[in-house]
Amino acid sequence: MTTIGMTAEEKRKALVLGFGLFGAQLMWMIYNTYMPVFLQAGNPAFGAKAGVLGFGLTATATGFIMTLDNLAAFFIQPLMGPVSDRTRTRIGRRMPFIVAFAPLAALAFAVIPVGPLLIPPAMNGQLGSLGWQFTLTIAAAGLMLVAMAVWRTPLFALLPDLFPSRLRSKANAAVNLMSGFGTILAFVLGGILYSVYKPLPFWFGSVVTLAAVWLLFRAIKEPAAATAEAEVQGGVKVFKELRTMPADNASSLALLLLAIFFYMFGYNSIETFFSSYAVSSLGLQPSQAAYLSAIMAISFLVFAVPSAALAGRIGRKKTIGAGLVAFALALFALFALRSAVAAAVLLVVAGGAWALININGLPMVLDSSVSERLMGTYSGLYFVAATLAGTLGPIVNGAIIDLAGRNYAVIFVVCPCFFLAAFLCLQFVKTGEAAKAAEAEGTPGSAR
Repeated sequence: MTTIGMTAEEKRKALVLGFGLFGAQLMWMIYNTYMPVFLQAGNPAFGAKAGVLGFGLTATATGFIMTLDNLAAFFIQPLMGPVSDRTRTRIGRRMPFIVAFAPLAALAFAVIPVGPLLIPPAMNGQLGSLGWQFTLTIAAAGLMLVAMAVWRTPLFALLPDLFPSRLRSKANAAVNLMSGFGTILAFVLGGILYSVYKPLPFWFGSVVTLAAVWLLFRAIKEPAAATAEAEVQGGVKVFKELRTMPADNASSLALLLLAIFFYMFGYNSIETFFSSYAVSSLGLQPSQAAYLSAIMAISFLVFAVPSAALAGRIGRKKTIGAGLVAFALALFALFALRSAVAAAVLLVVAGGAWALININGLPMVLDSSVSERLMGTYSGLYFVAATLAGTLGPIVNGAIIDLAGRNYAVIFVVCPCFFLAAFLCLQFVKTGEAAKAAEAEGTPGSAR
């Protein structure tokens, strides 16, 4: 069990922190599953499905809209790390951003499905006649995305605040375990709720997120030492430390961030367009596409704990590399074997591979730092790479889908190339492994 070596209190903190991510992940997965369908439904090239109403956009336009979250995150999240590093309040330096902006995101999220719900069937796909419905949907999505960008980095920055270097992969596994439950709930229960009444998954996600943030606020007290030691620096100086790092550390960190950019480029594209592939190419209903996606989420959940244990044995770099190769091979196979049954089997492999990658990516960045006082800053660096990839990936792959004659399966050929590019970058990374126990007890950020 990956929490071996953690005290009961550390396990409790990891699970509570994971419940905060559980709410955020629940909203993201519901958004990524149904928003592309809302945007494209009604376009003849998308395929007609009974009762599925939308705005009739192309895959390229949909890809652009689905990257707005990453565009907002790219400009906001890197700043929020150092801003929260230097924040001083009675409830801590991270918590004020979480309790203020998470509820705002949840409320805006609840409004997103109202626009599609009010589309008259006779106007399905006729964007020119659906101005106010479209405006309502995009405005609600925009508010949600900005609010999510503000509180997400402080949430992740709590991980290094609460856990020393040697426990971060284990704690991240426990956190992602809870996130995985959120993903499964979004796909399975979300699919059931969508079949009953289309806005219900969104409303359910909003309520769960509000409950998760309340529990996080009540149960997690930020360590006073971390707040006292936080370095005071302006938010625009997120890259300042790179100039003072040893050359080897800086080059390794740059290559690590590039690897994260490449694998997030591929993953975000799959995440954005898989439900469209299942609906358009496999002939499934949106709720059925959600059930299929749940298989990958369940596999991720099963492999979350072993991935941290494997990283403890062979190292984070080798573990991530193995996941990248396995994920790429699974996607190539998805391109060759186009059926729901084959997809179900291969998504088991993809989910396990993503656990190997995702559980260990953030801890590698955090443990590339030469100072424990700048964990928010390094969380911001991680999200720079991740959100830039999330911005460009769906746009590029949406355009490729349109150029390929609306063939959604083409992403299963394009995205593995980015996983392999990430694998190559990773081979030259020399930092980011967990500090030894003795070092972690002294100066956790000093030896990588």
